Amino acid sequence: MKLAYRNGKSGLYLTKMNMEDIYRYAADHSSRASEALAWLEKQTNIRTNHARMLSGSVQGELLRLTVLMSGASHILELGTFTGYSAICLASALPEGGILDTLELNDELEDLILEGFERAGVADRIRLHIGDCRELLAAMPSDRIYDLIYIDANKRDYCEYYDLVFPHLKTGGWILADNVLWDGKVCAEKPSADRQTQGILRFNEMVASDPRVENVILPIRDGLNIIRKIRNFDINGGTSRTINPPAE
Repeated sequence: MKLAYRNGKSGLYLTKMNMEDIYRYAADHSSRASEALAWLEKQTNIRTNHARMLSGSVQGELLRLTVLMSGASHILELGTFTGYSAICLASALPEGGILDTLELNDELEDLILEGFERAGVADRIRLHIGDCRELLAAMPSDRIYDLIYIDANKRDYCEYYDLVFPHLKTGGWILADNVLWDGKVCAEKPSADRQTQGILRFNEMVASDPRVENVILPIRDGLNIIRKIRNFDINGGTSRTINPPAE
């Protein structure tokens, strides 16, 4: 059982609720995952030991709808795992849109690519195998994205944020997953492990960044939705014009 808020006569009170039941209800009353996503979820359970890392149907549908609402045509994803979130993002791209997705584990490549083919989005996705930090450091400076989804190594979120920010257009979006980290961020004495501390630093970094506005949604393991409102350097440099996304 986890804690959730409800309205009471004297304000907000904490009450115990079964969040698994709430998530199941949300899934049952949301658009269904495609056959390709259902296949990928099954294969992920069979062929990996970390199936809980999948975005899941509710968050996956939120990702898809976010692309539709934002009109994003150029997307960057850090950490695709077996490709579930990439399929959700790419399925909403307009004609000519492209998703660059970065994944460290080359042993997952065959499963990822098969999922893309089954979902009919292989022509919209470029898979890059390697360390996100190295791939981002080598990225051309004029490659600009409308939306960036961060779901890679949690201890490196702050570094990812610094690396991707110049590649995000003004008015563009960053979605960062797992920012509630199974509730560990709310602990009176948070764990000293590098993953938890990385998420804590990242959430503070975003909240104090005058270049963005954001909101954290308590969906699944927490999703930080960040909008870039200006682009000046951390030392107070002037704003610069952002070029359109590179083809």
